[in-house]
Amino acid sequence: MDWNRVEGNWKQIKGKAKEQWGKLTDDDLDTIAGKREQLEGKIQELYGIERDRVRREIDEWYARLN
Repeated sequence: MDWNRVEGNWKQIKGKAKEQWGKLTDDDLDTIAGKREQLEGKIQELYGIERDRVRREIDEWYARLN
């Protein structure tokens, strides 16, 4: 599964993102609209963690979606 599939199925997948990162609001998820860079930035902003760690967390989450 490539990230384009995440973008295309965002309405179904955003619930799983909210389960993983509970601080994300529905408005955040609607704004992100499946775009990885926006997801990384919002998680970094809300949780105050470094971008490399955010990328690893997203990679791990993404792998579990498969």
